[in-house]
Amino acid sequence: MYTVLDSAESMLSYSQCFLLSYLTRTMTTQPAPSFEVQTAPEEISISLSGTWTTLHLDSVERPFMASELNAAPSIVLDVANISKLDTNGAWIIEQFRRKVLAEGKTCSISGADEKDKILLETVEKRSEEEIVTRQVPLLISILNDMGRCFIEQLKITLNIIGFLGEVVTTLVRSLFKPKNFRTTALFYHLEHVGIRGIPIIALLSFLIGMVLAYMGAQQLQKFGAQVFVIQLVQIAVLRELGILLTAIVIAGRSGSAFTAQIGAMITNEEIYAMKTSGLNPVDTLVIPRVLALLIMLPILGFIADIMGLLGGALMVWQTLDINLHGFVVRFHNTLNIWDFYVGIIKAPFFAVVIATIGCFQGLQVTGSAESVGRLTTTSVIESIFAVIVIDAGFAIFFAEMGL
Repeated sequence: MYTVLDSAESMLSYSQCFLLSYLTRTMTTQPAPSFEVQTAPEEISISLSGTWTTLHLDSVERPFMASELNAAPSIVLDVANISKLDTNGAWIIEQFRRKVLAEGKTCSISGADEKDKILLETVEKRSEEEIVTRQVPLLISILNDMGRCFIEQLKITLNIIGFLGEVVTTLVRSLFKPKNFRTTALFYHLEHVGIRGIPIIALLSFLIGMVLAYMGAQQLQKFGAQVFVIQLVQIAVLRELGILLTAIVIAGRSGSAFTAQIGAMITNEEIYAMKTSGLNPVDTLVIPRVLALLIMLPILGFIADIMGLLGGALMVWQTLDINLHGFVVRFHNTLNIWDFYVGIIKAPFFAVVIATIGCFQGLQVTGSAESVGRLTTTSVIESIFAVIVIDAGFAIFFAEMGL
């Protein structure tokens, strides 16, 4: 066995030595490439000689391309003394020719035999070919862009759904292991998401209620039906505008904050430190934010409903001369409790979507400040879009249910 292996190794060594000696003999027997510059006032003649092939060009390529040219307007490359020319050699000659032409001089090649002439012409044609960009019709281009955006958004949506599944799994696991739950973080986010958001939510809802009552009164007065302004405010605020406005404001306020906070932690490598310490970022960062928004968004929606109705009542008082007592009586007589339930039922769904998208985009930050800003903007846009889509779905659902 050892004799066979020794024989194989000897044969391999012999083959390698034979190949090395062949290459060495070939490189030494063939003349090395060289060039000689002959300068005249009106013309520069460069005589090329030797073997201009891949194995030999390393010694002449840089000196040839860097050769100094004087003010003579014409350059002649004499290739009659080249003993062997391949594609790489022809390409270097073509590069030099193009360099001369770029300087505003003329350059010609002389002395080439038929075979070398064909090779030089082929390389010249290939170097001068321009890739013609096919003009895509405008409609096709628009459809391509729309399809590309649709595919990208579909991938993002699938990733968000997968992340939502991970959040739900982690939340269920936390219920069975209460000691891992971050109570301090939950109360911190309850304050920042809910309590500090009450003033802006209340003010905007109050103003929206006023605008709604004023515009409704202006239009219904034309038909003598101004008394129905109260029902208009009631249905619009309780069913749609109260919770929808709250969700949009929270998406812009808290959803963007979630993305920016988690993105900044990734930029500062705090997430990697947490993983190294054995902490799960979803359990530590995502769950408290999701629960805080899940608890506070229905409460904020209720406050928005109250303030919207109050703003509508004051505007009805001013425009239709119906005092607050008359507004309350009319409101009580026409109230359908499902108008309130329809709005509040949407709140948990809005909360989960806003918190999930905000945290998901924050975890996608790559570590740069530009990435934080871009994904924060993306988080707000996607959250608002998702909220409106869900609201439209609920509107169709409740309409089909007759509620």
